[in-house]
Amino acid sequence: MRSKTLLKVAALAGTLALTGCASKLASSDKYSGFLKKYSDLKEATTASGKTELRWIDPKYNSANYDNIVYNPIVYYPVPKPSTQFGEQAMAELLNYTNAQLKQAISERKPLTTIAGPRSLIFRGAITGVDRSSEGLQFYEVVPVALLVAGTQMATGHRTMDTSLYFEGELIDAKTNKPVIKVVRMGQGKDLANENTPLTAETLKEVIDDMAIDAVKFKLEDQEQ
Repeated sequence: MRSKTLLKVAALAGTLALTGCASKLASSDKYSGFLKKYSDLKEATTASGKTELRWIDPKYNSANYDNIVYNPIVYYPVPKPSTQFGEQAMAELLNYTNAQLKQAISERKPLTTIAGPRSLIFRGAITGVDRSSEGLQFYEVVPVALLVAGTQMATGHRTMDTSLYFEGELIDAKTNKPVIKVVRMGQGKDLANENTPLTAETLKEVIDDMAIDAVKFKLEDQEQ
């Protein structure tokens, strides 16, 4: 009887831990410093039904801009490869992210390499903050860039939840001030255990969702 009770408690603890790490929004302790200001961000719903933190300048008007300068997405800060997330996988993920986001942004406005008075400048980064939580141990994969959390289940089998954090902004080339800012987290595929290598494939769905929302974004979707 005692063993059954302990099993139920362990199962409940595992469920609560998974619920906790399934947060749809990046908390403030995940902010990387890539953006200069975070206090004006508000929760918003994307075109695909996801949630993110977003700020849009009330005076922003897409018609005031003719093109966008695309700065390649980077890791911020620059991470170090690990045995679970190696240099090749890191490069593949970054290349895939840039390919998808660059294509999505080009569907909104033509891309240019030289900023003019009617240009927007895009800059973005894969970011995050590694942290630990009671009852849940986090394994660092990319320092301040990617989180992989391991939860010990009642059966003794450890599965790994993957999350990717992204920060980006569009800057008015004339004023050099941001007009749109976004902070977003997305959950990738589960890993079988802590020894399973993490590849670009693990997180492609997160990037695909971001690209879809970039294409379908409408100003009226911004929640006040």
